Amino acid sequence: MAATKHTALASTILSGFGAVFGALDGYEAPLHYGDWLEEYQAVRNGVGLFDAGFRSLWFLVGADRVSFLQGMVTADVAKLDPGSGTYAAAVTVQGRLVTDLRIFSLPEEVWLDVPAKHATKLREHLEKYIVADDVEFREPGDSGPVVLIEGRKAGATVAQLFGPDVARLPLFGHTEVTFEGCPLRVVFATHTGEPGYLVFGPRSVGPKLWQGCVAAGAKPVGMQALQTLRIEAGIPWTGSDLDEEILIAEAEIESAISYGKGCYLGQEVVERVAARGQVQRRRVGFLSSMDDLPVHGSRLFSGGREVGFVTSAAWSPLLQKGVGFAYVRREFWAPGTRLEVDLGARRAAVEVAHFPFLDIPVICSKSRG
Repeated sequence: MAATKHTALASTILSGFGAVFGALDGYEAPLHYGDWLEEYQAVRNGVGLFDAGFRSLWFLVGADRVSFLQGMVTADVAKLDPGSGTYAAAVTVQGRLVTDLRIFSLPEEVWLDVPAKHATKLREHLEKYIVADDVEFREPGDSGPVVLIEGRKAGATVAQLFGPDVARLPLFGHTEVTFEGCPLRVVFATHTGEPGYLVFGPRSVGPKLWQGCVAAGAKPVGMQALQTLRIEAGIPWTGSDLDEEILIAEAEIESAISYGKGCYLGQEVVERVAARGQVQRRRVGFLSSMDDLPVHGSRLFSGGREVGFVTSAAWSPLLQKGVGFAYVRREFWAPGTRLEVDLGARRAAVEVAHFPFLDIPVICSKSRG
């Protein structure tokens, strides 16, 4: 059996803050710090602090790095200026999802910010298509995502820590800062629908940075609260809601796609499906009033007919209902449509709904009408 991996923070400091750990995507991750509901409220009303080990980082270097990437992802990388970024996806030639990712432009390199579980998969996928291009992956070494500062009042916290200009970054904008003499890069990106600031740097600075964030008023938040927060915000999770069984046109991540950029791997399928509107299923939101929530893979029915499956679900403290995502057939996309979910011993009612489920400041993913 392979040894369980730990993030740098999990190995050093988080236990001292009451972290309760559990397995997540092959890593030992902080699930909560004693009260996941308080952690949830901290993000929706104040500022939360996350171990950013659920993200990973690659550097892409070489004179052809931009042109190569332009032909490999769904977003328009060529239009990015240094200091800017974009949400994107890598797809197969059939238009199926490899992973979603974020891309950041720097003067001499491009950064690929990827879900940790799919970092190696993305690299292997892209390297298959490097032939004569002057482009290569560079290992980040000790550097990577360190902490995530996110919440309704996160701007004030990062202004206190790194200066007021950081709090004014646009979505996916990024800038270099220092913390106790150590160079870091901060990116504005949301994982919960609230203002979020993902901090990259040497992992060795993690413990001091964590303590500095807590001293500035951020509350440690675990993955249990993050699961609820990101579903409420309509944000899919690669591995749970997005995988190679899913066409990007089914995933409802339109903000990752540029329809005017020209050719890229899988573009013909993506454009054809968009033009004809012929996907037979897509990701929708659903609401549930039951106590026991469905799990990933739970089947959905209309009458005696199977019409879809659940990918994620969580209890929403603000709505006092279960919220989740499912892929369902096109006849059942309309909000208000009632379906039944198979819970094993019984079936229970759910109702198709728009996402995001809440009125949130930063919208990255939303369902169509």
